[in-house]
Amino acid sequence: MTVMSHISVQHPASTTRGDHVARFLRNYYIYFVLVAVVVVLSVANLDRFDLFERGNFLNPSNIINILRVSAPLLTLAGAFTLLMVSGYIDLSVGSAMSLSAVVYALLAINGVPFLAAFGITILVGVGLGAINGFLVARLKITPVIATLITLSLYKGVALLLVQDGVSAIKSGGGLSMPGWFNSYGREGVLVGLPMAFWVAVLVTIVLVIAQDRTLLGKYAAATGGNPTAAKLSGINTTRIVFLLYVIVGVSAALAGIARSSFMSLGDPLSGDGMELSAILVVLLGGTAFSGGEGRVLRSFVGALIIMALTVGMLTLVPAYYQTLVLGSALLAAAASNHLISRKEKAS
Repeated sequence: MTVMSHISVQHPASTTRGDHVARFLRNYYIYFVLVAVVVVLSVANLDRFDLFERGNFLNPSNIINILRVSAPLLTLAGAFTLLMVSGYIDLSVGSAMSLSAVVYALLAINGVPFLAAFGITILVGVGLGAINGFLVARLKITPVIATLITLSLYKGVALLLVQDGVSAIKSGGGLSMPGWFNSYGREGVLVGLPMAFWVAVLVTIVLVIAQDRTLLGKYAAATGGNPTAAKLSGINTTRIVFLLYVIVGVSAALAGIARSSFMSLGDPLSGDGMELSAILVVLLGGTAFSGGEGRVLRSFVGALIIMALTVGMLTLVPAYYQTLVLGSALLAAAASNHLISRKEKAS
């Protein structure tokens, strides 16, 4: 009896310790990766690239430059995370971003004031997200197929809005961008960082709260974890998925505004590849591709890692090796995340 009592006390304690270790690693590994990337880039030779001053990665001006360039991806990370947590995906996000950038630039160059241009572009994002939500949630078209269709559709519209023979909407031909156009994505408003970056931070904070404190976050996880059980428990999964696509559309519009303002033009190709970057960031942050699990804040940190690696590799690695290095780093992170998750479930 004494032996059995001893076993019954020790076994749960051992399991709890293992569970705590696995949970700690799963929740915080992304921050260790960020620190490791910063350390490596800080001791590397970066003085061959004009963006870096005196070859010092941690120079404040260098950090500000990287965060300024990161604004579009940081803006997308949170919304894309919640969508993938629900078990869905949006491959049209890059094209939606490009179309939003073109619309914003087109409004600005034709004399529309900042607030009106900003608001109209956000409404465009709502519409683009609603189209995706309707196709996927209402018509039940497979997400990959539906958003591949809208990827081509949105890019086509963006290209049509640009005049023949012109690569992008920019100053020229008697028209010029207003003085405020660059302010949103370039001019520092707080600690040297532009409004676009702080909007990305604000969006992330709102989505972190939504994930932790509202039914939207709980229902998104339930929908991705077990759609059948979610429906049987009374969750309107159609409405949740539709709303998540709209949120992604708004985030894409904000990202398009940030990119357009930073580049001082409306480029119909400015969002090319952003859908892949968003997927990589979310997976790096530990979100399960099958849905049901993921954290908005970890994806935000994942976006910082991707941007730091992207900029840092411009001087450290030949161009034809950069994608390979980035892919290898992501593979290592994904494998580590999978092993930690398996250990947590086993314990």
